[in-house]
Amino acid sequence: MSRTLMVVAHPRPDSLTAQVAAHLEARIRDGGGTVDVLDLYADGFDPRTYPADEPDWTRRDKRYSDEVHAHMDRILAADDLLVVFPVWWYSLPAVLKGWVDRVWNYGFAYGRSAPKLAGKRMLWLGLAGGTAEQYAHTGLDRAMDIQLRVGISEFSGITASAVRLLHGTEMTGVPAHLRPTRVRATLADADAARRETLGARPAPAPTAPLLEVTS
Repeated sequence: MSRTLMVVAHPRPDSLTAQVAAHLEARIRDGGGTVDVLDLYADGFDPRTYPADEPDWTRRDKRYSDEVHAHMDRILAADDLLVVFPVWWYSLPAVLKGWVDRVWNYGFAYGRSAPKLAGKRMLWLGLAGGTAEQYAHTGLDRAMDIQLRVGISEFSGITASAVRLLHGTEMTGVPAHLRPTRVRATLADADAARRETLGARPAPAPTAPLLEVTS
């Protein structure tokens, strides 16, 4: 049974981002997994880093704030990390970037020869207003992939990671009668991305029985 930490970063509980998160939570539970939902806005997470949570390069085992260690424990308890967010300025919302700054800290996410987060899987799932063609033309899709997958996940020892963007999620110009269809398509695309990256883990290879050796 998989244990997923789902991090959500949107100020409105009625947003499409929130709908995607709720849909994915239900799908994971339907599949027999457990989900720990970390809603950064609902929880009032403060993205600002103060001295208590500033890295100390001379103390890899520094004790950070109690709040940060509580978030670290939730990450360690998960098999899979699923981050659902709106793409703002072709990057993460400030509250989510601040969560990475404070929680993915020195001595925890990086700075060790044996990474604490190795073996986990991670999916960055962003809702983007622009089309896939627009992102590809400017190279911003590649830039986000390098920033999140390489710069954060892989740097922290998570090699099984991916960035997926759900394009065309700005509904302002979509006629009201067409929006439900667009929303359903977005939810389907989100679940497909989840299953592709965080689907059932392969069963461990069977261990060959030990043969008794006689002389």
